Amino acid sequence: MDPIKIVARYADGGIIKGYTQNFLPNKPSFHLRRFDPSASADDVVEVLVQDLKAVFFVRDFAGDPSYQEQNNFPEGMKHPGKAVEVKFEDGEVIVGSTLSFDPHRAGFFVFPADPKSNNLRIFVVIQAVSEVYYI
Repeated sequence: MDPIKIVARYADGGIIKGYTQNFLPNKPSFHLRRFDPSASADDVVEVLVQDLKAVFFVRDFAGDPSYQEQNNFPEGMKHPGKAVEVKFEDGEVIVGSTLSFDPHRAGFFVFPADPKSNNLRIFVVIQAVSEVYYI
């Protein structure tokens, strides 16, 4: 499996960027090789899913800070699964679609509504969510 670019956002507000090759939604942890030019190639940390808010699978680490993400589906856009609005405990809201929301699992994937989003998909950790609405 090739390394995947991710941004792990902790429930306490911390952020860690890097590459993973062993993230699985049903596993309690995964390993992340930090994206940091000054870090050594073996700078790998174990990330506990229970400590996270979400895992963002990204196109690139920088993104476009000036881009305003749209929280709605473009007119006529087909999306997989059911459209959802996810509100996190910290007030952040994301809109997208999901194939497998189950509140009894550790989390679920959301595909962003905005096709220009830097996020390809987001693994939302259930314990960091206050509400999920089907839209």
